[in-house]
Amino acid sequence: MKAGITIRAWHRTLRQALCSVLSGLWLMPSDASAQDASFRQLSGTVYDEQGKEALPGAAIRALYTTHATVSDAGGHFELELPDTVSRIVVSYVGFENDTLPAAGLAAGGALRLVPAKTLGEVKIESRKKSTEISLLSTAKVEKIGSRELMKAACCNLSESFETTPSVDVGFTDAVSGYKQIQMLGLAGSYTSFTRENIPDIRGLAAITGLTFTPGAWVESMQLSKGAGSVVNGYEGTTGQINVEWRKPFADKEPTLYLNGYQNSQGRTEGNLVLSKRLGESLSTNLLLHGRSDWAKVDQNGDGFLDQPLGQTFVGSNRWFFFDKSGFEIQGGVKGVYLDNTGGQERYEKGMEQVEGNPWGYRQKIQRVEGWAKIGKVFSEKVWKSMGLQLSGVYHDQQSTYGGRSYKGRQESFYANYIYQTIISNTNHIIKGGASFVADNYKENFAGTPYSRREYVPGAFVEYSYSYLTRFNLVAGLRADYHNLFGAFVTPRLHVRYAPADNSVFRASVGRAQRTANIFAENLGYMASSRNYVLSGNATDKPYGLNPEVAWNMGVNFTQKFMLNYRDGSFSTDYYYTDFTNQVVVDIEKPGEVRFYNLDGRSFAHSFQAQLDYEPLRKLDVRLAYRYYNVRSTYSGEQKLKPLVAAHRAFLNLGYETKNSWKFDYTIQWIGPKRLPQRYSDDHGVVAGGDSPSFVQMNAQVSKSWKEGNIEVYLGGENLTGYMQHDLITGADNPFGHNFDGSVIWGPGMGRSIYAGLRYKL
Repeated sequence: MKAGITIRAWHRTLRQALCSVLSGLWLMPSDASAQDASFRQLSGTVYDEQGKEALPGAAIRALYTTHATVSDAGGHFELELPDTVSRIVVSYVGFENDTLPAAGLAAGGALRLVPAKTLGEVKIESRKKSTEISLLSTAKVEKIGSRELMKAACCNLSESFETTPSVDVGFTDAVSGYKQIQMLGLAGSYTSFTRENIPDIRGLAAITGLTFTPGAWVESMQLSKGAGSVVNGYEGTTGQINVEWRKPFADKEPTLYLNGYQNSQGRTEGNLVLSKRLGESLSTNLLLHGRSDWAKVDQNGDGFLDQPLGQTFVGSNRWFFFDKSGFEIQGGVKGVYLDNTGGQERYEKGMEQVEGNPWGYRQKIQRVEGWAKIGKVFSEKVWKSMGLQLSGVYHDQQSTYGGRSYKGRQESFYANYIYQTIISNTNHIIKGGASFVADNYKENFAGTPYSRREYVPGAFVEYSYSYLTRFNLVAGLRADYHNLFGAFVTPRLHVRYAPADNSVFRASVGRAQRTANIFAENLGYMASSRNYVLSGNATDKPYGLNPEVAWNMGVNFTQKFMLNYRDGSFSTDYYYTDFTNQVVVDIEKPGEVRFYNLDGRSFAHSFQAQLDYEPLRKLDVRLAYRYYNVRSTYSGEQKLKPLVAAHRAFLNLGYETKNSWKFDYTIQWIGPKRLPQRYSDDHGVVAGGDSPSFVQMNAQVSKSWKEGNIEVYLGGENLTGYMQHDLITGADNPFGHNFDGSVIWGPGMGRSIYAGLRYKL
């Protein structure tokens, strides 16, 4: 940041600062003299200089004591003071502080503040960070902006976290090409995904749904770890990822946005976003995405395609209406069509899946979503609002993994009503409301049908308290009734304390509950000959299993600083997740994957430290280290969770030149992962052990013209070319009992070079 201040203004600023310091030393608060004094009640209303506009949130404090309060939404305040106090100080942002006698306020009175005098000319230039962590929010939220997403290809959500150390990304299996994420050492299904605060990726789309949101559509993301707000529901064990799409009414949103992408492994993509303002109140946009995987690639030479061939089409249309009275409505629809074919290179659609024929993989998905958000903000009382969120989903998924088939259909409805107001003043905010979730699932796995209907009505209340800018508290409680699991309560608490302007401590604790969709969330094990063993015995519950229930507790610290006139930040966090019940996915026995209720302990420790700094102008450095200790009880024995790296080190460099060249480089070291017992190629059993550690590097160079409206980029992923070459066991006999493409600990694809174009109009 740069600031140029005239000599006169600088002198005035220095003089005021010295006066403030001396006044602060002279007026040190002390309650000792007032401990035995009697008290009296003061009241008044704070206005601007003309007395026309009340000033809510003005600070009123008594000299020589710690007694203080703030004015409510109408500028009114009440303050109990010792009789020994003779003066009070009133302050408000943008106005000069005023010291007044306390005697005249016993029966109420009007306090008028004079606007602060304008300093000499101040010129401020700042460079917005691609990822920001606010010091003011009660929960720690990483806001990932569009500039961060453009550091890599980011073709869809599953590929949008390559430069974010808080999220781990890995392949689900060796044939489908799907990637899944991990937060706090647990699978992505434990993370709550929302699109502009409406539930998005859940249910049968837990794995596949990450590919349904193209990266070119994303404006920003907000990532938070640990327990979230009860307003958004009772799920979200490890955290929340909220995705904001491009909005047609945004000031800098182009009318036309085009993005084209091509990589060296035969993947072609195109994105189109059309935005139109139809007046002051009405706007709309159309978003289209197409993807084609047309080249047969087998970089490790095992006879199986590294990624399937196929096409994906995604389209969405959204409408926005904002009225001057504070009424607003948003609505949209989205459709997804996906058709993929993979497996052995010789496999063609329609081939019978029997021994002697090529082993094939087929995936077909059709999905339709619709949603609406209706809200009202009261213009005269901006702290008061109400809103209704509605959404509906139809999801149909058909998969074939060799001779094993899986079909799933989901029909879901979601409604959430939220009302917000204040108690006395804006330091006390309360939200309340009710929600309803309905899910209808019909699945068929290997010829066995599974169906269920879930209905969950619920109600919630959340109270927020703020004390100046130093302390915040958000306490929430919700009660829900599940038609299959009965009633349950979800408490959550967030606390923030700022001992200094650039230092923040935060803590959170909360309960989460969810229903495990064992087939859709574990698609990777279908790429094997493993027998599925379901050990649940409750016939009235999904798959005979209990719901997953966990408590998450966390603390974090963020420190922002300036070194050599350049901004930096350091953050560290620790989270502990403890399951009171979990659906254990047990792959400890070769040739089997078992599902059963937890009998013992299951927990996850997560620690992360991260440093962001700009050592040279426009050179951003991000350095991070992350540690996981994730354990569960498998058949009575507590073990480390398999295929989870305990250690990960991360470095990201980003540099931008004056003539709009951008260079981005990411290198990460992934530590060993525990491997379970498994079959070998010669039908023997390989003892459990650890995978090797490895290093991955990604890089991208981009150049823009015409104020950023035209941009071309060239990049590479997995530049070291490191691959797990034993991706598939028994690849020469895929219908044999030792065939297994599900034990994935490393990259499933080698080096990939890509290029693309972004165009704005």
